[in-house]
Amino acid sequence: MKRTRPFGKMIWGTAALAVILSGCGNGAEQNNTEQVKPKTTEAATAAPTPSQPVESAGTSEASTLQPEDLPQAMLDGKYKEIHALFSGELKQQFGETEVKTTTGEFVQGVDAFAPSSMMLLNGTEQWTWKSTAGDKGISAVFDQKGGLLGIQILNLQSYPKTDQTMTRTAFSPPFKDDLLVYWGGTNVLDNYHYEHETQRYAYDLVQAVDQFSYSGDPLKNESYHAFGLDITAPADGTVVSVKNDIADNVPVGVMNEKEPAGNLVVIDHGGEYSYLAHLKKGSVTVKPGDSVTTGQVIGLLGNSGNSSEAHLHFQVSDGPDLFTSKSIPVRWADGKSPVKGDTFTGDLAQ
Repeated sequence: MKRTRPFGKMIWGTAALAVILSGCGNGAEQNNTEQVKPKTTEAATAAPTPSQPVESAGTSEASTLQPEDLPQAMLDGKYKEIHALFSGELKQQFGETEVKTTTGEFVQGVDAFAPSSMMLLNGTEQWTWKSTAGDKGISAVFDQKGGLLGIQILNLQSYPKTDQTMTRTAFSPPFKDDLLVYWGGTNVLDNYHYEHETQRYAYDLVQAVDQFSYSGDPLKNESYHAFGLDITAPADGTVVSVKNDIADNVPVGVMNEKEPAGNLVVIDHGGEYSYLAHLKKGSVTVKPGDSVTTGQVIGLLGNSGNSSEAHLHFQVSDGPDLFTSKSIPVRWADGKSPVKGDTFTGDLAQ
């Protein structure tokens, strides 16, 4: 795995770019994956660029299916109805016969699918489902009228032993404002970091207002609601490393793969190390050796490093080196386990 790949691959939906990315590598690195997407879509190794809100792509024939009906329609063999959901561009690339062949083989042996996550963001409705056995998953992006912009089906891998091995430290949210979990969970469809041991339990967090992460010009960092928010220490500890001189990406969508984490703070909490990455250039207020307390402001959220929009990458690992240490599931002080699409409540009283 390249060091740069696990960072900042945020999805942005347009008819040309709406495809679910299960990870941050190319298709050869993903096992047992089938993707249905327009041929004009960006490759999975490239992060989509933010765009204006998604316009409804429309379909050439009516479908009675709603987004939440898609998995059952696959199980019931309603291939014509599924194909009718496709956006015009997607429909041009894939016919009903291809839908039948691909989905028919995939659902063999599956009794049912249950929702794993749902997120409304930037004019899209993004769903993921898991089979009852937890071994197969579906992820799909819909436009505002229920047109299907992109779909992925995947044989899921799981790591139950480490999934249940939580941090000793009880962490508080490292921010004061409410943020949206863009990536988070214990499967690769809800959290593309999951396939990488070094970042398996990481979170990517944005701020959404009225279901949009930005307002105004999407190429300007200042348009993003998360840009410039206070980032705080998630628990008492000692700062072990800092980076504070990486420029925020301009325009938004241009990414710095040479400095994947961008500006960051790493804190030692007694053998468990928190990483707060993609901070705003020059905003970090602590230095190595400093003691910090829970809720203390340590910097501002930015768009530095391999990041496609202003967001916070947060994780806890068993060592101070992000690329060699193992990620650990975070035990949150409130006992919750937020996943993709959840609103992550900050502490305004900090």
